[in-house]
Amino acid sequence: MTRFRPCIDLHSGQVKQIVGGTLSNTSANLKTNYVSEQPASHFASLYEEHALHGAHVIMLGPGNDKVAQEALRAWPGGLQIGGGITADNAKLWVERGAEKVIVTSYLFPGARFSPDRLEAVLEALDYDTEKLVIDLSCRKKNGKWIVAMNKWQTPTDMEVNQESITLLEPRCSEFLIHAADNEGLQRGIDEDLVVRLGEWCTKPVTYAGGGRHLKDLELVKKLSRGKVDLTIGSALDIFGGNGVNFDDCSEWNKQQIHIDHL
Repeated sequence: MTRFRPCIDLHSGQVKQIVGGTLSNTSANLKTNYVSEQPASHFASLYEEHALHGAHVIMLGPGNDKVAQEALRAWPGGLQIGGGITADNAKLWVERGAEKVIVTSYLFPGARFSPDRLEAVLEALDYDTEKLVIDLSCRKKNGKWIVAMNKWQTPTDMEVNQESITLLEPRCSEFLIHAADNEGLQRGIDEDLVVRLGEWCTKPVTYAGGGRHLKDLELVKKLSRGKVDLTIGSALDIFGGNGVNFDDCSEWNKQQIHIDHL
């Protein structure tokens, strides 16, 4: 059952919608679609009110810990947290109220996948795979989807394919995959990637990047045969967009639950 999964992207302590491919260690190249006047906790409460489970909070760079904690306090046990998660702090974020932690760059020291790092995170979580989401956000290169780390700027040695999904599925509860080349552009989703994720994944997977219309939820449902969820960010009215109404997304989820129970 394809669901709408909301997000809270944090940058320099504020809720923002950013063109993903422009993230780097310098602010000169950063392209921002929206900066919210509302704190992260506002959106956490909103998501709880609409029972939008599986929402993710992503800390893009430093200066976000305080506002992230405020969001977790607003909806204890209701949000996933990612951005700077390591074996040293994974359990701390769960203790702070995260439902699950999302791990990316830590798993790729020197841009190479480290099974030992993954093992260390799991050990920190007392081997509770239900607490772990693996982020395989990627950029397309030569027809392949390559996992990208360091704010999606550094390609790693891992390709998103059946082999890597099968390798990682026993070690986590779900996947989060941003198509970084599509993120924040509102030019449409990477349909080929969504199809493949529906074929490769047996565990829950959330796709983000390029969603711009409510009908994209129906498209993702069709392409993935209901196996992939969709995050819509910049196009949402609550983030200054004019392509998708947040309440319509919430209603979509309710309709899917009803259909699933028929």
